[in-house]
Amino acid sequence: MTNESDDIQFQVPDIDRVVHEPARLVILSHLYVVNHADFLFLMQQTGLTQGNLSSHLNKLEKAGYVDMKKGFVGKRPRTVLRLTASGRKAINEYTDNMQHLLNGIDHKKRK
Repeated sequence: MTNESDDIQFQVPDIDRVVHEPARLVILSHLYVVNHADFLFLMQQTGLTQGNLSSHLNKLEKAGYVDMKKGFVGKRPRTVLRLTASGRKAINEYTDNMQHLLNGIDHKKRK
C-alpha cells in the first residue's frame, strides 16, 4: 500500500534540476521559441545581471543544453546562444514530468 506522498516522491527524481532552477528555466524557455539569441537579448528578456546570466549559461552549456558561440561584430564581443537538441529534449521531458506531477496532485485533491 502506498500513500500519496510516496507517489509524489517517486516522481521527484524525474525532475531535471538543471532545468528546474527558475533562472535557467526562463533562459531555456526563451531559447526554445527562437532559432538563436544573443547574450544582450537574453539579459534584457530575463532581467538577469550579466554575471548571473553568464553563470547560468555556463551551467546550461556544461549540461549540453545550450550551444554558445563567442565572436566579434567589428570590435565588439558578441555571444550567440542556441538551444541544442538535448536542451530541447530536456525542456520537453521537464514539462511532461511537471505536468504529470501536477496532474497527480490535482487528481488526489479531488478524491
